[in-house]
Amino acid sequence: MKTPRQSTIDILNRLIAFDTTSRYSNLELIDWVVDFLAQRGVECQLLHDESGEKANLWATIGPKDVPGIMLSGHSDVVPVDGQDWSTDPFTMVEKDGKLFGRGTADMKGFIAICLSHVDDFLAQDLKVPVNLAISYDEEVGCLGGRQLAEMLRGLDPKPRLCVVGEPTMMGVVTGHKGKVSYRARIKGFECHSSLTHQGVNAVEYAAELITGIRALSREKRDHGPYDEAFDPPYTSIHVGVVHGGTALNIVPKDCHFDFEFRNLPADDTGEIFGRIEAQAAALTKEMQAIQPDTGISFEQISWFEGLETAEDAEATTLTKAFAQANASQKVSFGTEAGHYQGAGVPTVVCGPGDIGDAHKPDEYVGLKQIAAAEEFFDRMIDWARRG
Repeated sequence: MKTPRQSTIDILNRLIAFDTTSRYSNLELIDWVVDFLAQRGVECQLLHDESGEKANLWATIGPKDVPGIMLSGHSDVVPVDGQDWSTDPFTMVEKDGKLFGRGTADMKGFIAICLSHVDDFLAQDLKVPVNLAISYDEEVGCLGGRQLAEMLRGLDPKPRLCVVGEPTMMGVVTGHKGKVSYRARIKGFECHSSLTHQGVNAVEYAAELITGIRALSREKRDHGPYDEAFDPPYTSIHVGVVHGGTALNIVPKDCHFDFEFRNLPADDTGEIFGRIEAQAAALTKEMQAIQPDTGISFEQISWFEGLETAEDAEATTLTKAFAQANASQKVSFGTEAGHYQGAGVPTVVCGPGDIGDAHKPDEYVGLKQIAAAEEFFDRMIDWARRG
């Protein structure tokens, strides 16, 4: 296997230096990419969020009236707060055949490879164009990906296929679970704890609702539906955060908790949530019999769509050919791929690095993975040149 291009390593080093933790703006990185592409005569379209502090980037190399291949990566990274790094997470370090730094695996490595091949794209008389897409806020709910998907819905022509370069060890992923998360707010009525019959205990009603959610989780575990390609092979339901109460001698007025579904692509989260809402309505009726100004409400926090691409779809067969992979796989972690698929662009996931090395201290991508991805790009460019 060949060694990675020095240009890829140099670009990745520059991208890692931008602290694009999701709570910060990504514009400094995006502006750098805009300048990088402008120096090569490639025009970019930017799609900003409502604040103007974040932006997606879209660029096309090759004919604009032909459906192309979309290469997608997100610019944001998860926080390093509280993590025990051996080196500065925003200074890339090469050691023992690995490139260390926040975002090396997830997923600036893929973006660096895309950019290091721009000159190759331009040098070829491409029959199939290459669409570069760099998004914002994937790590906090695929927010930029949703905006890109809306753009794709109105695009003519749409890309022929999309490859999302999340870390898969260059395996071809055709399916992943969706996710939707909610915050439940329980509004009770506080009083002295010696007079519990006069109060509405928000914490206790939250506990009853959490118990119901736990029962739904067991039902999915024990009765499915199932897809053995996933681990676990069923829709999982999880309560992760609970806040409520102020003191033991006060019947608590407020409580809230956060929960999520990680659903099989074919499973109906609307039906699952409807059952939770029905239980909440029954509890609310009981609460309001004591004090009318009480109840339970829900707020959706985040969501992304699941992905399910057929084994015989062109997006799958082509990506397997580029990766020289004999089979595809499914994963339980989520990506922006489901949103693009939902916008009418056949999508798979394939990129360098291991998801198990992402989000941790001393995140890294192996040089062999970078080299394998570059070989993927060489085959893809040859296909795009021939059409």
